[in-house]
Amino acid sequence: MVPGRSPYLVHPTLMENRNDETLLASHRRNNNQLDAFDHPSVQIPLASPPWTPSSQKSPILPLDFPDPSILHDTDGTWYAFATAGNGRQIQVATSPSASGPWTYLQDVDVLPDTGPWTTGQNTWAPDVRRVGEGRYVMYYSGQRRPLTSDSGELLAARHYCLGVAVASSPLGPYVAAEEPWACAEERGGIIDPSGFLDPVTGRRYVVYKIDGNSVGHGGSCGNGVAPLVATPIMLQEVDAGDGVARVGEAVEVLDREEVDGPLVEAPSLAYLGGRYVLFYSSHCWIEGGYNVNYATAERVEGPYRKSRYNPLVQTGDFGLTAPGGATVVEGQGRLVFHANCAGGRCMFEAAFSVDQGEVIVMEGGE
Repeated sequence: MVPGRSPYLVHPTLMENRNDETLLASHRRNNNQLDAFDHPSVQIPLASPPWTPSSQKSPILPLDFPDPSILHDTDGTWYAFATAGNGRQIQVATSPSASGPWTYLQDVDVLPDTGPWTTGQNTWAPDVRRVGEGRYVMYYSGQRRPLTSDSGELLAARHYCLGVAVASSPLGPYVAAEEPWACAEERGGIIDPSGFLDPVTGRRYVVYKIDGNSVGHGGSCGNGVAPLVATPIMLQEVDAGDGVARVGEAVEVLDREEVDGPLVEAPSLAYLGGRYVLFYSSHCWIEGGYNVNYATAERVEGPYRKSRYNPLVQTGDFGLTAPGGATVVEGQGRLVFHANCAGGRCMFEAAFSVDQGEVIVMEGGE
C-alpha cells in the first residue's frame, strides 16, 4: 500500500523528472522519515519462474491511482477504488470491463468524511465488497488523530487504523463508523485491508497488515536496521451478512522473512485451483525491489507456503518499475496492481493462469 499526500524521499533512478509539487502530492510509506538514497534496494536471487514477461505494458488508468481494488457490481459495471489523491479522500473509476476502458470520476469522492477518529488526510488502500442487496462495505486505512491528555501531552502517535464505512450503492457516499474497526497501535497500527468471501464455506474474512515497520529502527521503509520488526499479515473472520462484525480473533497467516526485506504487505486473498492463494508485496515500495508475490494453503487459516517462483512480478517485467499492491479481479484470471509511471503510481493489469493449483503464470502484455 502506498500512503497519501505527505512528502517523501524518492530514489532518483525510480522517480526521475518529478517536480516538487508532484512529490508533495505523492506518497510516503510510514511515519518514519525514509532515506531512499542511503538504502537502495537489493534484489534477492530466487528460482526462475517458467515465464518471461518481456513485452511493455501500458497503464489501464494513466494517472496517480495507488492501491487499486476492483468491484464488479450486479448491473455489470466495474468499479476501481484507490488511495487518496487528486483532491479525493478515495478515488474511483468505472468501466464496462475489468480491462477497460476506465473512466476516472473526477467529481466523485465516495468517502468525503473518513470518520471523526481520523486526521482526514492520507486515507489509504480502500477495498469495497458487496455483502448483500443494497449493502456495500468499504475497508480502508485511516490516519488516527493524535491522542493527547488534557494538558496537551501526546498519548499516542499518528498510527493507522482499519476503518469501515457502508453505503447503499458502489459510489456511496459511504458513511464511516464513529470509531476505528481495529488499530493494534502498540504494534505499529494497521494498513492494507482486503475482503474475501470464501466460495467453499460461504464465510467472509478481512486480511490486513500490521504496520510494524512504522515502529522500526530506520533504514529501508523504516525497518532495514536490526532488530527488524514483524509486519504480519492477519486474517479476521467477519459476519458474512454485514461484513463488519468480527467473528473470533484474528490469526496471523504470513510474516516477513529475510528474503522479503523490511516487510510484507498489501495482501489479497483468492481461491484458485482448489487452493487459497494469498498475494502480497515485499521490500520497500520506493525501491526497485518492490514486487508481487504469492503463497498458497489448503485451508484459509493456513499454513501458507511462499512460492519458490516468487517474485511473481518485479521491476523489469513488462517494463515496469516497483510493481506491487496486487488485487485479484474475481472470476477474470487477472490482477490489477500499481507501478511507477509519469503521474505517480498508475493502475496496471496482467493475466494469470494456475498450474495444478501451485504455479501462477503471468501472461500477455501490450
